[in-house]
Amino acid sequence: MPALTTYTTRIQPEWVDYNGHLRDAFYLLIFSYATDALMDTLGLDSENREASGHSLFTLELHLNYLHEVKLGAEVQVRTQLIAFDAKRLHLYHSLHLVNDEKELAGNEQMLLHVDLAGPHSTPFTDATLERLVAITAEQADLPRPSLLGRVIGLPPKK
Repeated sequence: MPALTTYTTRIQPEWVDYNGHLRDAFYLLIFSYATDALMDTLGLDSENREASGHSLFTLELHLNYLHEVKLGAEVQVRTQLIAFDAKRLHLYHSLHLVNDEKELAGNEQMLLHVDLAGPHSTPFTDATLERLVAITAEQADLPRPSLLGRVIGLPPKK
């Protein structure tokens, strides 16, 4: 199975800057909507959140801008599950023009499953774990994203 297509949209006029390029913040908005869609796929949709009182919180993310995205472009987010444990999910979103393999931006995220009553971390339910196992198995042959685990920093001075 390829990465999941989790979100598709057309770049809106209010999302672009004076150069006609997608503004930095709207890349993250698009990736955020993709995370919401992934939550639905995992059974962590709004109905489940209301019934269980559980949700996902973002602990950390990295965003890499690779190529321009212009007004009117139709883009899609493809999501790959990298790893998970009892409470956390590591994923990678990549942004593409629809039907194009070229990666326009990449977004790595670490998410935490949270009991909103605390709030405090809590293990995934068995049903969610089953979905995570199934998707991870389906994506087992996908290559590891090249931007995974990057660190920001200037090279040391000589």
